[in-house]
Amino acid sequence: MKEKTKELLNSKFIKNVTIMATGAAGAQAIAMLLSPFITRIYGPEAYGIMGTFTSIISIIAPVAALTYPIAIVLPKSDLDAKGLIRLSLIITGTISFVSLLLITLFNKQIANVFNLNEVSSFLFLIPLVIIFGGLMQVSEQWLIRTKQFSINAKVTFWQSVIINSSKVGIGFFYPFASVLVILTVFANGLRAVMMIFFAKKSSHKKNMVTEDRRKSLRKLAREYYDFPLYRAPEVFLNAVSNGLPVLMLTSFFGTAAAGFYTIGRTVLSIPSRLIGKAVGDVFYPRIAEAAKEGENVTNLIKKATLALSGVGIVPFGLIVLFGPKLFSFVFGSDWVVAGEYARWIALWSFFAFMNRPSVMSLPVLNAQRFHLIYTVIMLVTRLSALAMGYFVFESDIVAVALFGISGAILNFGLITITLRISKKKTRLV
Repeated sequence: MKEKTKELLNSKFIKNVTIMATGAAGAQAIAMLLSPFITRIYGPEAYGIMGTFTSIISIIAPVAALTYPIAIVLPKSDLDAKGLIRLSLIITGTISFVSLLLITLFNKQIANVFNLNEVSSFLFLIPLVIIFGGLMQVSEQWLIRTKQFSINAKVTFWQSVIINSSKVGIGFFYPFASVLVILTVFANGLRAVMMIFFAKKSSHKKNMVTEDRRKSLRKLAREYYDFPLYRAPEVFLNAVSNGLPVLMLTSFFGTAAAGFYTIGRTVLSIPSRLIGKAVGDVFYPRIAEAAKEGENVTNLIKKATLALSGVGIVPFGLIVLFGPKLFSFVFGSDWVVAGEYARWIALWSFFAFMNRPSVMSLPVLNAQRFHLIYTVIMLVTRLSALAMGYFVFESDIVAVALFGISGAILNFGLITITLRISKKKTRLV
């Protein structure tokens, strides 16, 4: 047992997770240290406006390149991976230009249809969001492919220092929502620039592939067609599902409710950013390699999922038990309602934290079609839960509670079905 524990602690996987988690820990420490100042400087209304715009960003940015960047980890040849980078950037530039045209022509109509009048002046920043999102994704996936996890950790930390300290510093002189929005927009751009600046040349052993034999962008687009066909709609719908509460709470109960949800969700995302993302980023190339080598991927998914459940039970459990008191103490008495929201957000956040290995396994298991269907079901369920809270119970807390409970059940279902898929895949190998 001691030897196995020693072997586990000395494994590359654990070391890489530790490197990523260290950067995320530093970033979250800075964010939490400055959050009490930020919440007091700006208040729930400004946070609500920022939350509304952040929801828009979270829906658009992940599909800036139609999720082709996620495929960068998969090719055996670095030349093909670089081809996917070029393809991703071309798609990003095209989508950004089209979005600029649409916003220029239909700004008022878009704001009216989606009830975004309070952030209509910020919609012209969306083309920048798309450019920054695409750059950040290809940079991050290249670092993951080349296992430059220490650079990713360093960038995560310094991005948090710069963005959060800017919120405080500028807020003392100009405490308005526009500051939060603009800094949020430029966060991904700053991250991309730092990753490109710090990135080292790949030390991968290149396959014997010459420039003449490099696959064309058209061939690469066809080879990884399942990413835009299944993964991009899934990522988009999942982002809509996650951004939905802010937009609907704004529409149903006002910007203050959106602000309460935003700060609650921000706090509950800390374990995911601290450990969940680190495990996911390191687990993705590991399980891709395991599948190629014919290893038992089911055991890998199980071990990673159980480990995350053990880590997550304490922080999420504390929020469920003491959410209102903790939020009132840390952020001020104006934020006690956010603690009530957080109790229910913690339920689905815990299972979302656990499902990172499952989600990262689905592209490797060729199960992206299932992931898309699952995400559609989740979106419909969450929409129904929030609508029921408003129209039937006329309560924002009930709406968030139904949203949290349904999310927990569905995330547990995702883990269970992924394990079944992986067992079938293992038997076929």
